[in-house]
Amino acid sequence: MIQSIQKVSEMKEAMKGKDFLTLAEFSTEEIHYLLKEAVELKKLQKQGIPHEELKGKVLGMIFEKSSTRTRVSFEVAMLQLGGHALFLSSKDIQLGRGETIEDTAQVLSGYLDGVMIRTFGHETIERFASASSIPIINGLTDTHHPAQILADLLTIMEHKGELSGLKAAYFGDGNNVAHSLIEGAAKVGMHFTIACPPGYEPDEAIVSKAKEVGKETGAVITVTVDPFEAAKDADVIITDVWASMGQEEEQEAREGVFEPYQVNEELCINANKKYIFMHCLPAHRGEEVTSEIIDGSHSVVYQEAENRLHAQKALLKLLLKS
Repeated sequence: MIQSIQKVSEMKEAMKGKDFLTLAEFSTEEIHYLLKEAVELKKLQKQGIPHEELKGKVLGMIFEKSSTRTRVSFEVAMLQLGGHALFLSSKDIQLGRGETIEDTAQVLSGYLDGVMIRTFGHETIERFASASSIPIINGLTDTHHPAQILADLLTIMEHKGELSGLKAAYFGDGNNVAHSLIEGAAKVGMHFTIACPPGYEPDEAIVSKAKEVGKETGAVITVTVDPFEAAKDADVIITDVWASMGQEEEQEAREGVFEPYQVNEELCINANKKYIFMHCLPAHRGEEVTSEIIDGSHSVVYQEAENRLHAQKALLKLLLKS
């Protein structure tokens, strides 16, 4: 027990001040501890017990991409933790325009206790973090969406009681959500299959690294073009929009390519009878998922959305707390 307490203390100390750019940069133990903290913080909120552990702390939130869930969840998270969140639109600051990314990072490091960034290129957030002296959190880039996947793992754990050994299947584009799901599943020992059309596969380097991690955790990572193969016996069915933000001009062309990967009743009949359906939202009903599925008894999309708040509170608490 003493060794266990000491290990937790060392892990918490190691996470303090750390950047959160991808799930690949966090250990299995750290991810599980974040989820444990999220469960406890959710209980406190539901019971109406104050937990202002970041009193006096200020989080800057830089948005180059618009958002509903990311902005509201991070802002409310800081408020409930006793801190403050400062919204910084890319239209109102000099990030990457009249001032270098590195200069902006160093200036904001003198004002704030942490920065959450929702942007396009992943290189932007990497450059920002390399020049910053405060924790930088990835609210979304074109390559990764780790904050969302923390909430997804929390949701799966709440419904299934465990993560290791489960089978999750994702249908659609090998995008930022898919990349972070691959990384998260590998870390927690959850089997993960992504079904996508040729030419839309996830990044090979991310898949390869996740497979190596899976050798240690027991996770099997699979990429296939067959949606019915992916759905077979799945405990978790996941999808995302076919054209992400910034890909709107590809929408019509993608609809024809991705139609066989729609999550519908015919596909889900192959899944475990007690499967849960997840979508990070917003959803395009009738495209990547039918209304019968997203509004059906297996759907947990609104709990998943709420869990953004609780997972991010855990993240903020552990990264920003003095």
